[in-house]
Amino acid sequence: MKGFTLLELLIVIGITVVLIGATIAAINPAKQMAAARDATRWSHVQVFANAIAQNIIDNAGTWTCTGFPATTTFVEIKATGGYDICSCLYPNYLGSVPRDPAAGSPYTACASGYETDYEVRWTATTPPYRIEVRSQADTSIMTSR
Repeated sequence: MKGFTLLELLIVIGITVVLIGATIAAINPAKQMAAARDATRWSHVQVFANAIAQNIIDNAGTWTCTGFPATTTFVEIKATGGYDICSCLYPNYLGSVPRDPAAGSPYTACASGYETDYEVRWTATTPPYRIEVRSQADTSIMTSR
């Protein structure tokens, strides 16, 4: 009689389960997804800071967007209840308006009610400006110009 015994099959299944478990633990998909979101956040804070800096450069060193006063506290970039700077940056300096990756896709227009989940502050009302942008989801993700 040819074939495998029940004991041999159980041993192979057991070894396979252990190997699959070890592989999943090594890959750690949740950690990989979190790292990917953080990389996107780093990119977005750089994009916002560069767009604001480019606007200032193009306007001979002057920030021309209204409703964006100097402050020592961070304020969210959003349509209402924060800094609504979308129309100052999009589409000339931003191809799309970045949005936290956990919240969804970037905005392709300055829609009413947009929320980026990123915060900005600047600490001078005259040049040279100090602009800082950070992620609300992880405040250690921050850049300044």
